[in-house]
Amino acid sequence: MKVLFVARHFTYFRNFDGVIRQLAERGHDVHLVAERDEALGGRELIDRLAAGSSRITAGYLPPRADERWFAIATVLRRSHDYLRYAAPLYDAAPKIRDRAWERTPQLAIALSRWPGRRWIERMLDAIDRAIPTDAAIDRFLEEQQPDLLLLTPLIELGSPQLDVLKSARQRGVRTALAVWSWDHLTSKARIRQCPDRVLVWNATQRDEAMQLHGVADERIDVTGAQCFDHWFDRKPSRSRDAFCHDAGLDPSRPYVLYVCSALFRGSPPEPPFVARWVEAVRAAADPATRTAGILIRPHPQRIYQWDGVPLPTGTAFLGGHPVDERGRDDYFDSMYYAAAVIGLNTSALIEAAIVDRPVLTVVLPEFADNQTGTLHFRYLLDGPHACLYVSRGLAEHVVQLGAALAGRLENRSTRFVQHFIRPDGLAAAATPRFVAALERQAATSRPVPPLLTVGERLGGAVARMWYASASRAIVRRLMLEAGHAVEEQDRARRVAQKQATIRHHEEDRRGRLAAKEERYRTKRRHARVSHWKGVVRRLLTAGGGRGAGNP
Repeated sequence: MKVLFVARHFTYFRNFDGVIRQLAERGHDVHLVAERDEALGGRELIDRLAAGSSRITAGYLPPRADERWFAIATVLRRSHDYLRYAAPLYDAAPKIRDRAWERTPQLAIALSRWPGRRWIERMLDAIDRAIPTDAAIDRFLEEQQPDLLLLTPLIELGSPQLDVLKSARQRGVRTALAVWSWDHLTSKARIRQCPDRVLVWNATQRDEAMQLHGVADERIDVTGAQCFDHWFDRKPSRSRDAFCHDAGLDPSRPYVLYVCSALFRGSPPEPPFVARWVEAVRAAADPATRTAGILIRPHPQRIYQWDGVPLPTGTAFLGGHPVDERGRDDYFDSMYYAAAVIGLNTSALIEAAIVDRPVLTVVLPEFADNQTGTLHFRYLLDGPHACLYVSRGLAEHVVQLGAALAGRLENRSTRFVQHFIRPDGLAAAATPRFVAALERQAATSRPVPPLLTVGERLGGAVARMWYASASRAIVRRLMLEAGHAVEEQDRARRVAQKQATIRHHEEDRRGRLAAKEERYRTKRRHARVSHWKGVVRRLLTAGGGRGAGNP
């Protein structure tokens, strides 16, 4: 079969590289398509995948043929998305609601205060469905002739990928959504125009898809979390002594790993908290805790926050985006040799559980929006499958950390991993199940293009009137109101992050090189000193053997 795999940008494919390779190995053609550029190393990942198989190709989605329709659709979608977050479920998650507000037209915010919110949502959705498909995307699908369209993430705020899904459905192409991350079904937009299949990780995400998005049970495939398969059978790339030497740690002592998070915009920066955390660990009453090594791993998208921040004394710093084998080796080795892993709210806590390390967190008021203020974090925190050891302050946390270093904490990782990552058993990899689900779908008959309902036809009339009255200036204003100005700011921030990451890596490389040269110079200096000491020793010994009267 031919699979057309569309993502917002190439870095999204890092969670599916094993799936892409296995599809190619099984004789399927995979064309990877990005909607826009990014600055996180995704292009290099795709180049490596394409170099490994002639069946893997890559390209970009063409620009929209009609920007006016695109602007109107974006306004409708972001308005609809905001109304979702007006539901009581998100009263306890204000940051998620605020993030949607930043990208929402003022009209939708006013509509959210009206009674009958569900009717307004249906009206907006009907108008969106009635907007005609984009001619450029139609031509693109005609050229590609895919047997299956696979989309990720699809459910971001105001998702432009709905245009691709709409065109594919009108052409009778089989469609599927691959859920990208553990938080996407709770923190992103609603699945409004549902693909033929939805591939989820576990029973928890199945329930989310059904209850929060209205996806029918028969459309859902539970495959496990394919993005974590490469951690299960992985071995360390070097010895512990070699890793500690490379990371700048003392190999004679155990160390703990702190993994940074991608916190909501507007949250307190994490580096000052990490400094406080290090001070608390260094002030511990337990000598083993007080003297343990500390390795800090910055979040790849927040590494710029460490620019100009002095590292706390006695700590090491190792980071980077794990999109290639070297980056994954560094990441895996850092977790594998750690005595415990600590973080606020990041998927690295899940990966540490897979590597079977004690996972600890500190729930603090200043980070409540990022922790208890999100729905997905509670899967780590609460219930019979929770894997986190939780403390409510640094003093309590340091005691827990001491217990982890002493090996006194019960193993909570296995039950969580079996429930959340590999629901079919720890030995049952998710990638083959993901590929098998796609192959089963490709063997089914092609879907029938959907017909517009009466409500959607009425919505189409409203949309056409809106289209006819929308001048170029109005389109620009709609695009700005819909949050495209925010997206441009985000894009500029990502470029700055990439530059900061490159700068950090270059400084790190220079520092390692300088340290290596210094060690070499020291070794040569010691060798010269030893040489001349030996010369002097031999001269003195030879002189003493000539007799007392000889000069």
